[in-house]
Amino acid sequence: MEENKIATLKEEAQAFEPQITLNIADLPEVELENLQVEAREGKNQEGETFSYKVVIKDAKEYRVPNSVLEEIQKILKLKPAVTKVKVTKSGSGLATRYKVEALD
Repeated sequence: MEENKIATLKEEAQAFEPQITLNIADLPEVELENLQVEAREGKNQEGETFSYKVVIKDAKEYRVPNSVLEEIQKILKLKPAVTKVKVTKSGSGLATRYKVEALD
């Protein structure tokens, strides 16, 4: 018979892993063929629902801003054979900008 061990607050805090969504710019490179895009929903500070896209790599979610998808689309129109890109992020909040470069 298995006993249900009740954890202390300290044990729970030490084991706690907050659910965070990283940014696609946190990846050293982004493979265009092997990463699946999934839709997610969240709530902003006002409680309004919004949707966003993520890719999942190594069991971690990376948010993909629409502006990054637009930049990848432009690259693919010029170079349809591109398989990897690098995304860099500058600024924060509403001033965040993304630069996408083809790696091959």
